[in-house]
Amino acid sequence: MTTALPPCSILLLAGGRGQRLGGRDKGLVEWRGRPLIDHLYQVARPLTDDLILSCNRNAERYAAFADRLVADDAADFPGPLAGLLGGLTAARHDWLLMLPCDAPRVDGALLRQLRQCALHYGDKPVMIRQGEQWQPLFAMMPGMLLAPLRQAWDDGERSPLRALLALDARPCPCDETDPRLANLNTPELLRG
Repeated sequence: MTTALPPCSILLLAGGRGQRLGGRDKGLVEWRGRPLIDHLYQVARPLTDDLILSCNRNAERYAAFADRLVADDAADFPGPLAGLLGGLTAARHDWLLMLPCDAPRVDGALLRQLRQCALHYGDKPVMIRQGEQWQPLFAMMPGMLLAPLRQAWDDGERSPLRALLALDARPCPCDETDPRLANLNTPELLRG
């Protein structure tokens, strides 16, 4: 018998500079005829009634892909930890699943696996781990971590990986060659 997964909010991170793409807004770059963000939207939408998108520009275009938009407090693109804080602040559910906008091969099975791992570990953050390599932007965390993550931010931490490991993050194991985790964040990768 399968245990029912608790409801969760889902955060799609699309607030970066897009440096490897010459400053283009990554989530809106097309792959296989659709914006990268649309690929994630199609997978995430059926799993939640609280789809949040973190963006720092092009809000009018991103609005179609979320229930709510959040933006970083600072205008200088401070990084994904700022997006996570915005998502946790806005989340309506006790759990938040976070995904980067440049991983269009993510599927429902991977998200169910991540949610199942989180259910197993209780109040700990859970990140995908491929062998020894953590993937901090593929993560599931309880909303109660907002306060310690905010404190880490206030103390100068900017790395989601270090912040989540400091909170005793647990692994959700994936094969080291799992193509669903590929970040398509350069022109060459987008052509592949």
